[in-house]
Amino acid sequence: MAEAGISWVRIGEFAWSRLEPSAGVFTFDWLDRAIEVLSNAGLKIILGTPTCTPPRRMLEQFPDMLALDAQGQPRKFGARRHYCFSHAGYRAASGRIAEILGDRYGRDTRIHGWQIDNEYGCHDTVLSYSDAARDAFRDWLAARYVTVEALNAAWGNVFWSMEYGDFDEIDLPNLTVTQPNPSHELAFRRFSSDQVVRYHEVQVAALRVRTDRPLIHNYMGRVLDFDHFEVGAALDIASWDSYPIGFLSDRLEASAAHKIRYLQQGDPDMQGFHHDLYRAVGKEGRWWVMEQQPGPVNWAPFNPAPLPGMVRLWSWEAFAHGAEVVSYFRWRQAPFAQEQMHAGLRRPDDAPAPGLAEVTQVAREIAQMPDIALQQAEVALIFDYPSEWAWTTLPQGQGFSYFALMLDAYRALRAQGLSIDILPSTVRDLSGYRLVLAPGLATLPDGLEAALTGAVTLIGPRANAVTPEISIPLPMGPNLAGLDVTVTQVETLPPQIARTVKGGGALHHWVETLEGTAQTSYETDNGQAVVKHTGNLHYLAGWPDATLWARLVADLAKQAGVNTREMPEGVRLRATQTHVFAFNYNAEAVAFDGVTIPPAGVHWWPV
Repeated sequence: MAEAGISWVRIGEFAWSRLEPSAGVFTFDWLDRAIEVLSNAGLKIILGTPTCTPPRRMLEQFPDMLALDAQGQPRKFGARRHYCFSHAGYRAASGRIAEILGDRYGRDTRIHGWQIDNEYGCHDTVLSYSDAARDAFRDWLAARYVTVEALNAAWGNVFWSMEYGDFDEIDLPNLTVTQPNPSHELAFRRFSSDQVVRYHEVQVAALRVRTDRPLIHNYMGRVLDFDHFEVGAALDIASWDSYPIGFLSDRLEASAAHKIRYLQQGDPDMQGFHHDLYRAVGKEGRWWVMEQQPGPVNWAPFNPAPLPGMVRLWSWEAFAHGAEVVSYFRWRQAPFAQEQMHAGLRRPDDAPAPGLAEVTQVAREIAQMPDIALQQAEVALIFDYPSEWAWTTLPQGQGFSYFALMLDAYRALRAQGLSIDILPSTVRDLSGYRLVLAPGLATLPDGLEAALTGAVTLIGPRANAVTPEISIPLPMGPNLAGLDVTVTQVETLPPQIARTVKGGGALHHWVETLEGTAQTSYETDNGQAVVKHTGNLHYLAGWPDATLWARLVADLAKQAGVNTREMPEGVRLRATQTHVFAFNYNAEAVAFDGVTIPPAGVHWWPV
């Protein structure tokens, strides 16, 4: 590892059955030896708490600790993440193992950081319909609404005679005849996110008093069922697990042609989006890639090998977006169990795998570069987990996805050479930003509207469209001060239908009808307003296609005084204080700005 230029290693995150082979009996000798060997080689160690994989005997102690899916079936032992966040007994056991590890290793100078659990929410494990979740949900509702009468009013339970007489009458919103009350469902999603935070903070509390090393969690790509900003508030560093080729196949809406074009590279914007998101989640912008794909994975529908050069490109792209560390999963490919086909930097026979040479090259190049210092971007994109829950609860039509809408906006900005800061909806200071986009923001939090007054701002579609209880507000949305616009009707369209816009482009998926005296700057071919604005504040009444997004970004950037540039397909830029980096996601060389960037190539220029 040291010869390859690796300086950080992560161990222990799945090791509970070896740490505590029987209840109360601990074996640390193997871990002590591993720590000694790694440290003697000059490597910094991240030690993981093993709570993602509780051992089988835990079920004897807590037979009701398993999560249940929406059909009421148990998520059984035999894989991982087989616990319900609401189970008080397992939550206490998780805190206990964190305390034991902290007591033994918390002041060990060879341990340079702690990873808490592993990939919260992976495998759809946030929403649990267990008895423990039901009982905890009732307590959560009582704390939130105080009286059942207040809950009935907030949820509109007079509809369909759904009024409750007591909190104990309220069940979980699954297995209903048709869709449950959306207010009930959204409340359950909020509760479920809060349970992740509550579970997480038990381990944070256990370790904080036992170590002064940074606490980290490794989030997963496009896992949106809990609020990562709220989990991150208790951490020192945010990290995420980057699997570009796996994500392209497994969790990205895209055409067949797009997926074929980027089959061995991953989508050009999926990684950058998450890099910028987790930079916002991390305290003072501190973030890592904890797991970087180095070869074929095993878990996606299709698992091609990365194009030569892509492991290097992904690594450099992360560093250009501010990553302090890029770590690879994994060092050696295991010859057994569920992930035996998941490639590492070395093969199962310990021979080098293709990714190792690229990792070594990156380490060599980094050593020759000055530190990469980020600068505030001119453009901000507001991201809000509760909006994802609201529009998952009430999509109003197949194909509406808050994440996909956000990624489209991000892609349109990057396609014109822009660097972006992603910010939470709790942001209250947007000074320094010239252009701000906030599509799909279901409810504008208190204080955000005032913060938006300085920059050129695009809000919508579906902005301020519902209350926090997911009912239609009066006055109706977007109800923005200084912008006389009201959404009076919404339509959702099938994939083969679009509303063309004068000058080029179209709306698809979602179309709104607007009233109000604000000036119309874009309209459909039949005269329906698409964008209305007053001064710097613009409202977008639908989901643009790529052509319309490109027009919008160009026009808004010009108004904001932000310079854009025409980028070749599949080439992306990232600006830092010292360099501008270009990343070629194409399988062929691209001429750009006086240089030829090879396939899967990286080029940088000093500022």
